[in-house]
Amino acid sequence: MAIQLYLGPLSLFSRKVEIALQEKGLAFERIRVPFSQERGYEPRHPAVLASNPKRQVPVLVDGDLTLFDSTVIFEYLEDAYPRPALYPAGAKVRADCRLLELTADEILFAPVRNLLYRTEPAHPDATRQLEREQAGLRAESAIRDQLSDLDKRLAGHDFFCGDLSVADIGLFMTVLFVRRLGGPALTDFQHLAAWYARLLQRPAFGMVATDIAAADRKLSPALHR
Repeated sequence: MAIQLYLGPLSLFSRKVEIALQEKGLAFERIRVPFSQERGYEPRHPAVLASNPKRQVPVLVDGDLTLFDSTVIFEYLEDAYPRPALYPAGAKVRADCRLLELTADEILFAPVRNLLYRTEPAHPDATRQLEREQAGLRAESAIRDQLSDLDKRLAGHDFFCGDLSVADIGLFMTVLFVRRLGGPALTDFQHLAAWYARLLQRPAFGMVATDIAAADRKLSPALHR
C-alpha cells in the first residue's frame, strides 16, 4: 500500500511534506482535504479528525503508522527511507538544520501569518479590516529583517546546510508564502533570491509552487483584485 498524504491546497505544512516525499522518490497518494477561504477546513475531513487531535493537515499514513506534524513526519521519513538524505551528517550541523526548519515554521512564519488576511474576503467591520492591514504593514518590517539575516547566511552557499535539506524545504515554503501574500520582494536579497530561483528549478519545488498558484486562482480571489 502506498504512503498516503492528507493535504490542504494552501497548507504550507502539507506542502513541505509533499516536497520531502518527492525529493526522496517515494510513491504516495495525495488525498486533498476540502478548503475554502470563507469556511476554512470546516467541516473537517473525518480521517484527519480521527488521526490528529490538532484537527489539522498534514497527516501521513504509511502502512499501520499514522503521523501528523510536518517536522515529526520529516524525521520519520529520514529514519525509514534514509536515501537520499534530507538531514546532514553530524550532530552539530544536524541540530543547526533542525533549528533552521523551526525558524521557518515558528519564527519567520509568525509575522507572515499577519499577511494571510490578504487572501480572505474583506472583514465586514471596517475598523477590524484597518487593524488587519496595519498589522500586515508591521509584519512586513519584521519579515524584511529576517530575510536579511537569511540572505547573509546563504552568502557563498547553494543550500543552508551543505546539501539540500529539510531546512531548505521549510524555508522555501515560508518564503513562497511571503511572495504569494505580497510581502517584501527578494530583490534586495541576492543570495536568497538566487537560492529561491534554484529551488524552483527542482521538479518537486516547482510543482508545488505551480499547484499553489493554481489553487489561489480558484480559492483566493482577494489576491487577484
